[in-house]
Amino acid sequence: MIEATAVTGMVIASSPINEYDRRVVLLTKERGKITAFARGARRQYSPMLASTQLFAFGTFRVIEGRNAYTLTGAEITNYFEIIPRDPMKACYGSYFLEMAGYYARENNNEVELLKLLYQTLRILCRDVVPYPLIRVIFELRTFVVNGEYPEAFHCVICGSEEGLNHFSPVRSGILCDRCLAEGGTVLPLSPSALYAIQYIITSPIERLYTFNVSPEVLHELQKIMEGYIRRHIDRDFKSLEILDVMTNMGTF
Repeated sequence: MIEATAVTGMVIASSPINEYDRRVVLLTKERGKITAFARGARRQYSPMLASTQLFAFGTFRVIEGRNAYTLTGAEITNYFEIIPRDPMKACYGSYFLEMAGYYARENNNEVELLKLLYQTLRILCRDVVPYPLIRVIFELRTFVVNGEYPEAFHCVICGSEEGLNHFSPVRSGILCDRCLAEGGTVLPLSPSALYAIQYIITSPIERLYTFNVSPEVLHELQKIMEGYIRRHIDRDFKSLEILDVMTNMGTF
């Protein structure tokens, strides 16, 4: 008999299969992103009914198959149950899961991405940091985890460390005043926004959500990340579309 392997991770996608089964995608510390099938998980009294829901974090027991895993059990340490009950938190949380799933790969070391996702959902539950700021921090740090982050410490063209007042999505980094004409469409960058970007890039994940910014600086950061994501991600996130529609309607 094949023994199950224990992996630590989080359910980042979950969908019904057949009448009683469920297909889940797990972001795990040991094996990166994996797909697993949980037989009977949708039955009313199944012990895996709750552990196959979105955001569930803990230890999962899986058996590896040819194309996917079979989930045989789980011990959940955090359900993040506050998130699904709050429409705003649910929209943001679903976006974070979807973006993590976009970058995660099977059999890849995803320890940092899992840690980032866990810390982000923890802070989302606590209501101590504005949600839009949580979003831009998560977005930028996800790029950092995947080695695609913008140059934020010297001019991406000439290398100067002075007059860094502009951001170029096309050039993937900051520009000094002298190189402004070579950056294509650029965005203004205040000293406070530059400091925030540098802090997000370099700080330990445990310290990411320990600061706040003014509404003006937050607006700068949002515009910078919008431009950067548009330039570097080749797909649309369904959860982000819903979040943006609800935000523009004033729901939040």
